[in-house]
Amino acid sequence: MDAKSIGVVGAGTMGNGIAQVCAAAGLQVTMVDVSEAAVQRGLATLRGSLDRLIKKGALTPAAKEATVARVAGTTDYGALGGAGLVIEAATENLEVKLRILRQLDELVSPDAIVATNTSSLSITQLAAVGRRPERFVGLHFFNPVPMMALVEVIRGLQTSDETHARALAFAQDIGKTPITVKNGPGFAVNRILCPMINEAIFALQEGMASAEDIDTGMKLGCNHPIGPLALADLVGLDTLLAVMQVFYEGFNDPKYRPAPLLKELVAAGRLGRKTKRGFFAYE
Repeated sequence: MDAKSIGVVGAGTMGNGIAQVCAAAGLQVTMVDVSEAAVQRGLATLRGSLDRLIKKGALTPAAKEATVARVAGTTDYGALGGAGLVIEAATENLEVKLRILRQLDELVSPDAIVATNTSSLSITQLAAVGRRPERFVGLHFFNPVPMMALVEVIRGLQTSDETHARALAFAQDIGKTPITVKNGPGFAVNRILCPMINEAIFALQEGMASAEDIDTGMKLGCNHPIGPLALADLVGLDTLLAVMQVFYEGFNDPKYRPAPLLKELVAAGRLGRKTKRGFFAYE
């Protein structure tokens, strides 16, 4: 096991962002996905993100090349065997995550930590599929990962003090600010944020105000940097719906029911920025 070697499962938005910040901090990263095409898209996105930092004067071309050189993309899960920390960053789907975690349990070093980037699913439940649940922890990064400073470090019922301490240290080592959160639907940030966004969707659905005016009201009236509906488009309406369904089922409380308009937009494939259309249209 190499403490300076990080594995990331998933080369999508969150996975390539996590890979970028780890590599920028000097760690060797192996990024795995199910297809070579997905891996190459992830690597291309990572390079594009670094190019934008160069244009802003926040990064040199030499630093970009050094960061890219520390990231290896592959479809071979076996390449994760020597990593000191493996972060699962697949889609927010319980069965998908459980399948990946069972696979990782057979491959990683007994001394390694396995983490999940889930934004709402139970850390305790995910930990239970492995043989070493005390070495499992939640590491919830926020989108876009290279820009957002926060990482929620979530302890499951089984997470050991040592694993928790190592996870906090890792987050600090890659330049993030960690907060410790107990296991529970949505953890701390999304527990507060997602119902607020859902309520904004109810307000739009009921014709209380236009999407533009709702967002303007929250930006100017509450000093939010982005309106809740634009934020929903950024997060992804399918992701938001998945989180609200976890809340609804986890708390058994109707106040967390997803807004029907949110369900309707997801059913139509209007998922926000990633499909160029959600509450707003994008070029």
